[in-house]
Amino acid sequence: MSYFFPLLAALLWGANTIVTKMAAGVILPSEISFLRWLIAVIILTPIVIKPLYQHGKEVRQNLLKLITLGLLSSVIFQGLAYNAAAYTSAMHMGIIQAMMPLMAIILASIVFRDMPGSGTVAGALVSLAGVVLVISGGDLSRLMAQGINTGDGMMLVAAFAMAIYNILLKRWHMHIPLILSLYVQAFTAAVVLLPFYLAGGKSTLTVVSGSMVIYAAVGASILAPLSWMVGSKLLGPSRVSLFFNLIPVFTAVMAVIFLQEKLSWPLIAGGIMALSGVVIVEASRKRALPVTE
Repeated sequence: MSYFFPLLAALLWGANTIVTKMAAGVILPSEISFLRWLIAVIILTPIVIKPLYQHGKEVRQNLLKLITLGLLSSVIFQGLAYNAAAYTSAMHMGIIQAMMPLMAIILASIVFRDMPGSGTVAGALVSLAGVVLVISGGDLSRLMAQGINTGDGMMLVAAFAMAIYNILLKRWHMHIPLILSLYVQAFTAAVVLLPFYLAGGKSTLTVVSGSMVIYAAVGASILAPLSWMVGSKLLGPSRVSLFFNLIPVFTAVMAVIFLQEKLSWPLIAGGIMALSGVVIVEASRKRALPVTE
């Protein structure tokens, strides 16, 4: 049962990539970005009233940090993902997202002058080669001539934003219930995205587009992070982090089933390399660090 919750979270986040791709051309990015967080805030408000009263002081003390996290994850990352979906495939999005933990490790090594070990360097090179293989489609000359696809470029920036998010989240050590942290970040996103929603065009909300918004609001914004929280508490942060690598796997399977995307040798080989690199880095770090769970 301990494995159920992180598996569920990975499945929900993988499905969210599929929903994000399906939403392209059906509902505007500015609409789904704002509406998902508005609905999430409405659902979470009655749930967080009591913990907000109990931890109001801690929330006020860390408000700027929570707003920063909300901007990075809920506004920049997901906003870029919704826009990227019009230019790239769900499989590409999933594989590039898998680079987030590795980006965080490398970025932390640079910023905090913590020299990476040989395992981290090796894993980084393997993952980088895998992502280059995916983005280039196995044709490096075309990549050099045409540059990175617009959607892939957006996803790389989005993954970088989430890498910064993960670093800050670990460095700040805020003693706030995660449900409150999630609420403040969702509220931040709704407020920041409101002007873009009002200024942007409006599509006709249908049962299909409405269901996409509901899934993004409930499945990806509430159930997935809460399931991840429970899994982290049951298994510990180090063990649960391995389940993150299943997200691009779930994404690829669902992309074939629901989007009829085609598997190619560069996609398969590059995806395996990207995931293998992350696993190498995580394994080397666990050997180097004492167990503290």
